[in-house]
Amino acid sequence: MSNSTVVTDPAADQNGSSRLKSDAPASTSKLSSNEIEAIQRERKEKTEYFRQAISQTPDFPKPGILFEDIFPIFTSPSHHEALIRAYELQIQELGVGTPDVIVGLDARGFLIGPTLALRAGSKFVPVRKAGKLPGKLETVTYEKEYGADTFAIQTASIKPSDKVLVVDDLIATGGSAAAAGELVKKCGGQLLGYVFIIELVGLKGRDKLDAPVYTLIESQA
Repeated sequence: MSNSTVVTDPAADQNGSSRLKSDAPASTSKLSSNEIEAIQRERKEKTEYFRQAISQTPDFPKPGILFEDIFPIFTSPSHHEALIRAYELQIQELGVGTPDVIVGLDARGFLIGPTLALRAGSKFVPVRKAGKLPGKLETVTYEKEYGADTFAIQTASIKPSDKVLVVDDLIATGGSAAAAGELVKKCGGQLLGYVFIIELVGLKGRDKLDAPVYTLIESQA
């Protein structure tokens, strides 16, 4: 059983700094300036370290695309640890406390979300493609470059008023992230924002999202 919504395909400064949408509320007001500076300094150090493991492949999967390959991070325990720590620090910098739920997007969000949720003491909830989850579902269909796709979430996995953070590896056009945010709201969750490893800045995906967006690395590709 599912309830469907259609959304149109929507979608930090370099060296590990983060950017908020201009209309986003101040997220670090609960931290002192010294605490914020210490968090930012460590986050940048961790980001600079793990980014060394990211490889780039030109003209993949098609000509003109520069593919940012994050998988080498996970072949190195030290780079993997630095990545998760950078995510933790970014969440601390938000100044909103511990999320009740961390939502990871199918499929690379599953590489990050469960570990991050375990570290934070939060629930992990997957957003999956249609046909992959049993039970009562909320669904959202969104437009992609070459057609539509559908995301689903188990309705009972997020309770009303749960504070929810969406994580994924990369934000491009923002369509999948926007769909995940819509699913969180359909379940009654309070969407705190989105955190990504890489933002493809030129595609302006963050403009499609209606909650603060935080990225560890910018790519101009």
